[in-house]
Amino acid sequence: MTVRWNSFTARRLPAHAVGWLLLLALPAAAQQQVPPLSYVQAQERLLQVSDALAAADANVRGKQDLQDATHYLRLPEITGEVRRMEFQKTLSLPLGALEPLAGQFGIDSPLVFEQRDWRTRPIVTATMPLYSGGKIQAAQGAAEAATRQANAEREDQRQSLSLQLVQAYFGQQLAEQALQVREDVRDGLQRHLDDAGALEREGFATRAQRLQATVARDKSEREYQKAGYDLATLQSALSTLLRSGGMVQPTTPLFVSSTPVGTREEFEQVALNRHPQIERLRALIAQAEQGVRVQKAKFKPQLYLFGQYDFKREDALLTESDWAFGIGLRYTFLSPSMRPLQLSAARQQQDQAEAGLREAQNQVLLGVRKAWNELETARQQYLLLDSSIAQADENLRLQALSFREGQATSLDVIDARLGLGSARIERAQAAYQYDVALAQLLEVSGQIDRFEEFRRRADKVLIHE
Repeated sequence: MTVRWNSFTARRLPAHAVGWLLLLALPAAAQQQVPPLSYVQAQERLLQVSDALAAADANVRGKQDLQDATHYLRLPEITGEVRRMEFQKTLSLPLGALEPLAGQFGIDSPLVFEQRDWRTRPIVTATMPLYSGGKIQAAQGAAEAATRQANAEREDQRQSLSLQLVQAYFGQQLAEQALQVREDVRDGLQRHLDDAGALEREGFATRAQRLQATVARDKSEREYQKAGYDLATLQSALSTLLRSGGMVQPTTPLFVSSTPVGTREEFEQVALNRHPQIERLRALIAQAEQGVRVQKAKFKPQLYLFGQYDFKREDALLTESDWAFGIGLRYTFLSPSMRPLQLSAARQQQDQAEAGLREAQNQVLLGVRKAWNELETARQQYLLLDSSIAQADENLRLQALSFREGQATSLDVIDARLGLGSARIERAQAAYQYDVALAQLLEVSGQIDRFEEFRRRADKVLIHE
């Protein structure tokens, strides 16, 4: 399908049509019908289709399996071994006092017996730890901490995806608002151009004023077309994020609360307790602590029970038992692994994790303050713009009326028209910045799930006019 684009076509396109025309260039597979989605529905879909979250889920399941495996470390370990071997055994038996008597029969002393044969040696051995010096408890603690780390990483990924969704979802809403405003400005300037042309023919306006109106109308046309391309880009971004295969139409509008959402100190306290990165680093510290415990265990003895059973006694050697069981003690006096240095390295790793946690706490507090300031800035800007738009609209009405009566210039009308459009776009941008700053504040404090709660509390909703 070929779309012919010109200014005549653009002037008659309804809002959002530019983005629709750009999406017509996508492959047919991308033209699936996607029902309109609220923010909550979009979030549910994102959690279902996100590959990054699926990978994080798999990581959690893997770490949980490893943790479950450590519950069996105190059970016996039973191994089976089968050897098929060729051997030779030589025995030397001195005759002692019987040597003179044996010599009479031609028997030399000592007697030498030699046996060479093939034997099969099937043996089952069982060992069970009684005391490991703390290695088993350390392995269990480290596995539990690794699971907590994986859960924290998954939660961090989930909250990051939710923030991306807010940026893409409400970014498309902002682009639609901007496109509508650009369309209104263009159409308004077209009407002004028509008025200027009529007044010029009647002698009440100059050719320069009509040219001013033409230049302003053409510029607004370019801005309208650019807004259409911007909308198409954001539509593609949201569609890709949600794996929708087609354009997604958001139904949840931009919003702002006229009052603060809470104190900054409250968000700081929650952030230190709930931020996923903080929890992740605490889990790393726990693993490092267990690593120190493992290295200390290497300096301690190992106590264990053991048992062994021979399934083919007729092939047993003289020195081998039919069965045996007992208790064993193992202690390493000297090791080339340099256990003191390994213990020191484990302690340094723990220090590194603890320093990382302190740094992360500072960064989280900084992030909360930054997001809080941006949220308050956007809220106050929206309220100021919201109250000034009515004045800008009235100013445009008066300037247009004065122009028709010859008491205002074309430039006055153009400035009033552009001023109203600029104020409307700035208000939409302030609402978008508020929504994104709110999501950032909730994400950095580890409570992005409360975004919908704050949205429902909002008393300012920016719907398409």
